[in-house]
Amino acid sequence: MWLNPWMNLLLRIKGLNKTYHASGATQAVLNDLELELTKCSSLAIKGDSGCGKSTLLHLIGGLDIPDSGEIWFDGDPVHQMGELSLSRLRRTRVSYIFQDYQLIPTLSVNDNIRFQAILAKNLDFEFIESIVRQLDLGDCLSKLPTQLSGGQQQRVAIARAIAHKPQLILADEPTGNLDSRNSSTAIELLLSAIAVAGSALVMVTHSDEMASALDRTLTLESGQLHEPVMTAA
Repeated sequence: MWLNPWMNLLLRIKGLNKTYHASGATQAVLNDLELELTKCSSLAIKGDSGCGKSTLLHLIGGLDIPDSGEIWFDGDPVHQMGELSLSRLRRTRVSYIFQDYQLIPTLSVNDNIRFQAILAKNLDFEFIESIVRQLDLGDCLSKLPTQLSGGQQQRVAIARAIAHKPQLILADEPTGNLDSRNSSTAIELLLSAIAVAGSALVMVTHSDEMASALDRTLTLESGQLHEPVMTAA
């Protein structure tokens, strides 16, 4: 039986370009960038500060618009979407985990976790309860974010990001504010949680240890993604 080779492809980027203009200067951040990501897979993107890693995440998630090139998300052309379609994409199919967590300070942990699922109109109480148990947040549900440790806030951010079962999670230095032990724990929990949700993951990180936990690692350099250079032991 013939199978469509693109059937398992979640993300396909072709010839992506992005340039910024500031104070009379022009900076090309992405240059004919190419990328393919399969469903339910995980990818780490490394690179020097300012090389365009966060810009790439913003373009994938529809928070920014490329100068040229194509971004195909599960067969849909993100690069051609209007604001209404982009808003729907961000609300239902793509989710973010930020380095500073960006929890809503006036909402309880329970309401923070459910927030995105309510917006996406995909509130599955049984699934959320299973995630709360998996991330060991049961004793924190009535607390406010300011009453939590950094590690607890990170787990709440993970729970919120996957509560509506998005197809893709974009994580921008998600463990940057945690120590090494809590970072390792957070990545283990994140990978376990996305497996349950059936989500793919693209994570920006500076950490070799964090990157090694994912399926694949690419380096962003000179506006393009490259396989990392292996150094001799």
